[in-house]
Amino acid sequence: MKTEAKRLNFNVDPDQEAEIEELRRLLRAATTKDALLQAVRIVRTLGKELAGGKRLASIGPGDQQTGILIPELEGQSEWKYLAARPHAWRKQLAFKGRRLYASNVWDSMRANQMSVAETAADWDLPVEAVEEAIAYCEKNVELLQQEAEIELQSLNEAGVAVEPPRR
Repeated sequence: MKTEAKRLNFNVDPDQEAEIEELRRLLRAATTKDALLQAVRIVRTLGKELAGGKRLASIGPGDQQTGILIPELEGQSEWKYLAARPHAWRKQLAFKGRRLYASNVWDSMRANQMSVAETAADWDLPVEAVEEAIAYCEKNVELLQQEAEIELQSLNEAGVAVEPPRR
């Protein structure tokens, strides 16, 4: 029995196109389609291993093991729209699929005295995502303050003049 092929079309921005091309090169795939299918198989395999109770780790020099966290594959999160994003020192969550931290949206909303709906429209996010970011930020105020202090210190060390926030 012959299986009918289905054509998939989707738009990507230049950053996404570059990420897909990097994936193709890393996987040494001949085509973008081959790279995407190979990536799907890899992620499916990793997901099955994690669902079976295994953990991911990399082994460095001297057999030092470092755990690897892939939030999208790690069990169910209490957050539908937020996930961990790799960063040297930031631990706060960001919106899935975007380089946008929850605190950016929350701070902007408060600074501009915007409603949830206005904020959602301004950042092109679902209202539910903005509500989730607010809940997350209110639950993690201490973490966000620590990260703001680290960022301020880093900017000061780089010689960037920063005005203190208006309260």
